[in-house]
Amino acid sequence: MALFEAKNVSKQYGTQLALDNVSIAVPQQSIYGLLGPNGAGKTTLIRIINQITGPDSGELFLDGKKLCPEDVQRIGYLPEERGLYKKMKVGEQALYFAQLKGLSKAEAMKRLKYWFNKLEITDWWGKKVEELSKGMAQKVQFVTTVLHEPKLLIFDEPFTGFDPVNAKIIKNEILFLRERGATIIFSTHNMESVEELCDNITLIDKAKTILEGSVDEIRTKWAANEYDLVFDGNVKIEGNGHYNILDQKFENNKSIVRLKTTGDIKSNEILQTAIKSGTVISFNPALPSMNEIFIRVVEARN
Repeated sequence: MALFEAKNVSKQYGTQLALDNVSIAVPQQSIYGLLGPNGAGKTTLIRIINQITGPDSGELFLDGKKLCPEDVQRIGYLPEERGLYKKMKVGEQALYFAQLKGLSKAEAMKRLKYWFNKLEITDWWGKKVEELSKGMAQKVQFVTTVLHEPKLLIFDEPFTGFDPVNAKIIKNEILFLRERGATIIFSTHNMESVEELCDNITLIDKAKTILEGSVDEIRTKWAANEYDLVFDGNVKIEGNGHYNILDQKFENNKSIVRLKTTGDIKSNEILQTAIKSGTVISFNPALPSMNEIFIRVVEARN
């Protein structure tokens, strides 16, 4: 069941069509990737979900009901352009945002203490935001986004400004939030993060939806007639009229072969040929990365 749905949403700014009949359905307790090149329409859709602007047409639903102004309290939004007040102290600001989201001062302090301890940022409480590095400020804004435990979380490029160690910490926290019941929309250009975190994705380009589905299903569908063979021991095979050898290497007493079919041949026939050369440990489609798929799909439209 979808926690959030956008149905046939369109938005135009002057002569610029930002969204053209875009629909997404975000399953409960999932991480949903909202992908696309710059200017595709992702930010416009996010602004509409947060009711910063309205659609020209289409409908939006949260938890089975039409999205209404009061639902802002049930959404947590971490924008790509951060919004902390630089002259305010970290603790004062975090407490202020928590109370804006409907938490009492006592409950806000309890939750802030938990998150500040968890992310090891307790010492920053009395510092002004302008004294923090970009990554430090990112952590503070992450806390203010999740503190009121919203049903729907929207993260727009959440790892910008983080070193690899802190990016891993935030990735783990996002997975932790999903385990605790949160539903997450995740917008990013980092396709490696998509493979690590996302259950489903929608790819938008030039205001239109051009690809959607589960990450695993999409990667399987886009497997470009390539296969990985792993042999026990040092084995070399040659290409033939049905497939070409793209790569062969010998590692840890195993031979790893990547091949691409060139004719009408079934996978069983490839395997039958391969076992004549040695003991096959595994034989699988060589799934393309989400980055490869992203580039193929977008370039095909340009």
